[in-house]
Amino acid sequence: HLHGIQSWIALPVEQEECDPEFLHYPADTLPQIDLNASTVRVIMGNAYGQSSPVKTYSKTLYLECLLQAGAQLDLPEDSEELAIYVVNGKVSVDGQIYPGGVMAVASPVKSVQLQAAEDSRVMVIGGDALGPRTVWWNFVSSSKDRIGQAKADWKEGRFDKVPGDDEFIPLPD
Repeated sequence: HLHGIQSWIALPVEQEECDPEFLHYPADTLPQIDLNASTVRVIMGNAYGQSSPVKTYSKTLYLECLLQAGAQLDLPEDSEELAIYVVNGKVSVDGQIYPGGVMAVASPVKSVQLQAAEDSRVMVIGGDALGPRTVWWNFVSSSKDRIGQAKADWKEGRFDKVPGDDEFIPLPD
C-alpha cells in the first residue's frame, strides 16, 4: 500500500512572486511527540513544545496525528484559521462525527478537542489568515489578473520545462 497527501500552501501577498524552490526535509528531522494515546508529527510550525525545521513564509501549522481508538487530543489554539482532514478512521469534535475523507473547518477562537471513535489518521492544517485567493486549475493568486497572465503564459509555453519531462498538458477548457 502506498499512502500520501499532497498539500499546497498559499503564500502571503508580498511573497507570491518569489522564485520557485524545492527543499527536502527527511522524515527523521520532523519532531514527533507521543501524547494521550496519540502520536503527533510536527510537519510545519510549532506545537506541543516542538518546532519543525520546515521553512514557512507565514505562521503555519501542519500536523499528522495518529490517534488510537478512544484517544482525546486538544489541538493547539494559536492559529487564526484551523481545519482537520480525516485521512482514515473516525473522529468527533463536539459530538459531531467526521469519517475518513472529510475536512472540518473550526470556528474562529474555538478550542478543538479530537476524540477518536476508532484508530484514526488526521491532518491538522492552520495558521495565519492570508486573505482571499483565486484558484483556477494549477494557478493560485490573490489577483485574478495574475491568473489571467499565468493562463496566457502557460498556453504560449513561457513556463520553464520540468527537467526530464517533455510532456505538455494543455489548459483545460
